[in-house]
Amino acid sequence: MDCGQAGPGPERIRRRPARQGCSGQERSAGEARQQIAVAQIIKPHGLQGEVAVELHTDFPEHMVSVGSVVVSDARHDRTRRLRVQSVRPTVGTRALVKFEGVDDVDQARELRGGTVLLHKEDVPPPPEGAYYDFQIVGLQVITTGGKDLGRVVEIIRTGANDVFATERVLIPAVDHVVKSIDLERGEMLIEELEGLLD
Repeated sequence: MDCGQAGPGPERIRRRPARQGCSGQERSAGEARQQIAVAQIIKPHGLQGEVAVELHTDFPEHMVSVGSVVVSDARHDRTRRLRVQSVRPTVGTRALVKFEGVDDVDQARELRGGTVLLHKEDVPPPPEGAYYDFQIVGLQVITTGGKDLGRVVEIIRTGANDVFATERVLIPAVDHVVKSIDLERGEMLIEELEGLLD
């Protein structure tokens, strides 16, 4: 990387100009701050230990390539480190995931509701011109006319395009509005369109 929620949200890679990233939710304390959510486990699928997940990433294959992931279960206040054996995209943002050592429906059922997390260090660099959600949230938004619109606090998923929300304005994540993103300066430059700042 889902997507409206307050604070750092799903880490979906944001496609150009401000999309393409691995999606998920940044954790709140300690080591968890260095983790991003890439999927939410919905339910078991079949009898061989697969689980259906809601993806928060445009690149689910990363779950296989990184070696292992952390599955966090907030209901029981515990985490497990598991190796992803396979990921099979199905419809939309859904996929079927098979974890090594999870070989039947009872074991898969224990994972229901869990969040699949990757350490930020394990997330591959995004393609050129692409950004992760956690890189976008917190950017200072400046217009081409020099107006400061505050920081991005939320990324809202819509049917047409995503929207970046600051404390003051909603910004459509489309090419003709978002002109550039400078991660070193921590800034997003947007076109000062008529009606956008009303």
